[in-house]
Amino acid sequence: MANKDYYELLGLQKSASDDEIKRAFRKLAVKYHPDKNQGNDEAEAKFKEINEAYQILSDPEKRTKYDQFGSAAFDGSGGFGGGGFDGFDMGGFGDIFESFFGGGGNSRRKNGPARGNDLEYTITLTFEEAIFGIEKEISVTRSENCEHCHGNGAEPGTSSKTCPTCGGAGQVRVQRQTPLGSFVSTSTCDTCRGTGKIIEKPCSHCRGKGNVRKTRNIKVNIPAGVDTGNVMPLRGQGEHGQRGGNPGDLYVRINVTPSKVFTRKGNDVYIDTHVSMAKAALGTEITVATVDGNVKYSVPSGTQSGTMFRLKGKGIQRVNSSGKGDQYVKVIVDIPKTLNKEQKEALYDLMRASGEEFDEANAPKKKLFGKSK
Repeated sequence: MANKDYYELLGLQKSASDDEIKRAFRKLAVKYHPDKNQGNDEAEAKFKEINEAYQILSDPEKRTKYDQFGSAAFDGSGGFGGGGFDGFDMGGFGDIFESFFGGGGNSRRKNGPARGNDLEYTITLTFEEAIFGIEKEISVTRSENCEHCHGNGAEPGTSSKTCPTCGGAGQVRVQRQTPLGSFVSTSTCDTCRGTGKIIEKPCSHCRGKGNVRKTRNIKVNIPAGVDTGNVMPLRGQGEHGQRGGNPGDLYVRINVTPSKVFTRKGNDVYIDTHVSMAKAALGTEITVATVDGNVKYSVPSGTQSGTMFRLKGKGIQRVNSSGKGDQYVKVIVDIPKTLNKEQKEALYDLMRASGEEFDEANAPKKKLFGKSK
């Protein structure tokens, strides 16, 4: 699915306020509404596009997901990190238009199947749990179909009857005159509250609602390599739909506590290691901690402080992949803050052997014949 620019469709900047979004939609809705462009398929298609854009940008939660993942977040295909979201009705532009102008001949039926709401859950993992993967059990409270009445709201053994006011449509239609012309207003039926049915004996468990709140424990298999900000969509684990509608989805947002040893950047890890001035000059073998355990590494002679070495493939596994990042080891050469007499003499001898100039008057005096004795 090609990524759509909803802001561009409405002629807006990404920083547009809620009022600016409403004004832009209202202006375009008047221009392209099918009631004013009967027989014009192009205008109807354009109206559906601007309505789709408005449905996303006018809803704070959907707008946030769009700003994060683009319109691909709403194609229903899912995938780790972005997730799918198919909770809006592409054809329901009459409802949006009605909120502005009080009418729209194409409003969808209120008593039809309704998809359940999506839910979001934030889970916190340790650094180790995130890089190696883990199975977690989370507790989620959601709306579910009442098991006593199977979601229809009527006490078992009883039935509901068709609403006499709306004839089972769930809506009533009234023609209105507005400054923009004559429009048909479609509103929810007050008698049945949009269900199209009258329940004579409501369910004793859900009191006629058809749904109840329940807390469920759900197991989540978290793959290796996840990081803070990743989102796992669990299809069908959101709230149950109404009147036979599909359930919503559960979005598990990942939060990872930082490591005390490693610094993570994507799939790569970074670590500092300290060596003495002498070992940096002469070369040495050091033990380096990695996410998979300690390894030996030979530091060549003459290594300067700040030198970065790369351990290929010693980083973090890529999500749902066999590939791994790298580890980078930064060598820090420790310069002693205080020196004893022997250390000072050794350093002055090094300077003499290197031909460096220094003030001999301040150098430690060597004992004569000390070696022969």
